[in-house]
Amino acid sequence: MEVEDGARWDFLDWVGHDTSSSIFHLLDDPADLARAAAVSHSWRRFVIDNGFCKTLCQRICPEVATFTRAVVVTRSPARGSESRARDADHAVYSYLGGALASAAKPSVDCILRCIGASSTDNFPEETIDNTLEPSDRVRHRASYWSSGGHDDPDAPESLTYRLNSDLCVVDEFRVQPFKAYFQPGDPIYSAKAVRIRLGHSKLAPGAESFVTDGNENLGAIADENYMWMYTSPEFPMLQENVLQTFKLPRPVLCIGGVVKIELLGRVQKQATDQKYYICHAQVIGRSLSPEFMVDISHPADYSILKYLPGASNVRVEDILNGDPKDSTEWHSLVTRYRQMRHMAMVNMLLGPVHFMDEDDDMGGVTDDDVYM
Repeated sequence: MEVEDGARWDFLDWVGHDTSSSIFHLLDDPADLARAAAVSHSWRRFVIDNGFCKTLCQRICPEVATFTRAVVVTRSPARGSESRARDADHAVYSYLGGALASAAKPSVDCILRCIGASSTDNFPEETIDNTLEPSDRVRHRASYWSSGGHDDPDAPESLTYRLNSDLCVVDEFRVQPFKAYFQPGDPIYSAKAVRIRLGHSKLAPGAESFVTDGNENLGAIADENYMWMYTSPEFPMLQENVLQTFKLPRPVLCIGGVVKIELLGRVQKQATDQKYYICHAQVIGRSLSPEFMVDISHPADYSILKYLPGASNVRVEDILNGDPKDSTEWHSLVTRYRQMRHMAMVNMLLGPVHFMDEDDDMGGVTDDDVYM
């Protein structure tokens, strides 16, 4: 704004700090906040010094408040100063806000692999791995997960999965009960209700082995091995053989890339035992990698948000050919990238294992599977 003597007045000075802050706090779109920061140098400093981008990210996803520090990862070691730290915070949370609010990246199934199930009736035929199959029949054989039997209709079960990124925005999850087409009356085994927990593992990297034995990784899925940052409301489940969608009240930032689907109660009882079956599960959302990563420290459980500008364009040779002069954050990125790449490759090579006899004319159903 220009006055009569030619001097220029800044709107922020004119209305004062408190009123200006109140106005900026009304902005609920990261793009609007970015445009405001681009008006002038004084507006940019005002946005940075007051941490408006981080505050907005916390409003979109309250889980952002758990980040104790934010850093921009570059190959060259950064020179630290209070001003540079505030600038880095602004850069990280400005881009994070855009990623959280962006609709450009479509929501997809984010499950990378299974960690384990609370129980399994017949391993490996009824393993949790079967829940990743979109069909309830694979190679002419029934494909489903079955819990162990229980006399208590309120006994819960759980399925724990690793997502495809340490940082995922989760919008909803989907579960399809299994219809036992090989049993009289085609009973459908659904839960009374479902909910999910999102968080991170406290186990050492690599301790979450693939599901390869009969206990379905019971040691790895114990609750004391995880920090659950979010627990959804309970959603009632229909006793129908359809993929049922459960939309979360708001998008949730999963920090750590672990999800547990809890199956609360049972509604279908067999004559000799009570079983619960699931043939398919999905967790729908968007990965924030590779531009964003997180380092989580144990046992303090503080997390550092890392922004990697241009990570999508990093070449393989940049990852494989390290330099001792590279920054500590860059070395950490390289290590984590290799771990994730190895996990994805092993998961692709192994995939769900299916068992079928050569003379299986009954879709793989044995006498032990049929309860009258």
